Amino acid sequence: MPDVTIRLSNHAYKTLVQLAETSGETIQTVLDKAIENSRRDIFLKQANQAYIALRQNEDLWQEELAERELWHST
Repeated sequence: MPDVTIRLSNHAYKTLVQLAETSGETIQTVLDKAIENSRRDIFLKQANQAYIALRQNEDLWQEELAERELWHST
């Protein structure tokens, strides 16, 4: 993948530098971890919303419980 240049605010850049210095990691590693953490956060929020929707639909929730029971008995 080619290198890409992005613009950061001064505040974001200073924060990245501080995090890199504190952690002993490169700015790239700190940024990669931040992006991955953000991706995971969004994934979990979407999963939670889907679970809430499932719980609010009584028919689908009963199907879920029945499927869990089948898995539990195996």
